[in-house]
Amino acid sequence: MYRITIDRDACDGVFACLVRDGRFAEDGEGLATLDTAGPTELEVDDAHAVAATFDDDQRDDAEQAAAACPLDAIHVETVEEDATADAAPAGDTEEVQP
Repeated sequence: MYRITIDRDACDGVFACLVRDGRFAEDGEGLATLDTAGPTELEVDDAHAVAATFDDDQRDDAEQAAAACPLDAIHVETVEEDATADAAPAGDTEEVQP
């Protein structure tokens, strides 16, 4: 899994990313956004950043889009699944010695 984040403060409407990855699009304000059709939802952080997490085989496209952005407004990072949700609390696994 990986997350694509667009720093909307750094984005200046230069759309070199659009031709590298079809998930990038221009929004109504003239800034880059992500087209997240499908099971992925767009995450908005007070309009300063937009992000979405993907679990597909298009990471190379996202990294090429990030590299093409002259403003360094796009970041691609690995996201680990939350493995701690299934783990028992430490206090529940301790043995008590008589």
